Amino acid sequence: MLWYNRGRMQSVTAERLKELKLKANDVRQGIIRSLLSAGSGHSAGSLDMADIFTALYGAVMNHDPKRPEWEDRDRLLLSCGHIAPVRYSAMANFGYFPVEELLTLRKFGSRLQGHPERVKLPALETTSGPLGEGLAQGVGMAVGAKLDKKNWRVFVVTSDAEHQCGLHWEAMMTAGKFKLDNLTCIIDRNFIQIDGSTEDVMPLEPLADKYRAFNWEVFECDGNDIEAFIDTVERAKRVEGKPQIIIANTVPGKGVSYMEGDYTWHGKPPNKAQADEALAELESQRERILANV
Repeated sequence: MLWYNRGRMQSVTAERLKELKLKANDVRQGIIRSLLSAGSGHSAGSLDMADIFTALYGAVMNHDPKRPEWEDRDRLLLSCGHIAPVRYSAMANFGYFPVEELLTLRKFGSRLQGHPERVKLPALETTSGPLGEGLAQGVGMAVGAKLDKKNWRVFVVTSDAEHQCGLHWEAMMTAGKFKLDNLTCIIDRNFIQIDGSTEDVMPLEPLADKYRAFNWEVFECDGNDIEAFIDTVERAKRVEGKPQIIIANTVPGKGVSYMEGDYTWHGKPPNKAQADEALAELESQRERILANV
């Protein structure tokens, strides 16, 4: 089965939504297993973005894992490369490479480095590491698509904390100037970074108003609600003459109760006992999804 969107998705059926929720659960389990195997990595942000990456690969983007370099594919850039485990797990679960390869995360010689490396896996689009670069790269791609009169879209996933980087604001200004309506930026608004709350370290609010001032169309949604996120993206796609920002409010560590809302899980993996507990909890959630509870 090919996991790409052949056209605009008008709605998500109950059965399709159930499939996506199960897939998001698979993505989360892949994250836990890969982090345990690596013995290092970022848990909280990876887990909280599982629903969004599932929606992107499973319902939103035009892409084909059998043709990862397909010229007309939508481009997905992960600016906050430290949450690479969620992208790798989503790619594996949607057919880009075997799920078993997730256990090579951060291993010497692995294709799954701690931050995505463009030349290692097809369709990664960019190498990411230094925060704040992704939107600027996405702006360049969106301008290129306009010049070439192509219909593919650019999606850029950013963290909220990387809005503390100056380059990101330069890219915001540039996107607004060139009216890049083929560009959608998604913010993982989980309010945490490695030292605590974003609003304590370097306050970002009023974030929505700042984007409006830079001539962006602003949307906001629950980033852990797959259906709400898909609906929000479809509304964003209808915008003309402006780039779009989706402020996706997420719960750090979503799906693993002992991690949820705890910033100390930003940059550490679970140990064996913690991973077993997390996987058991995720399996319980899977059973509830299957039972439609």
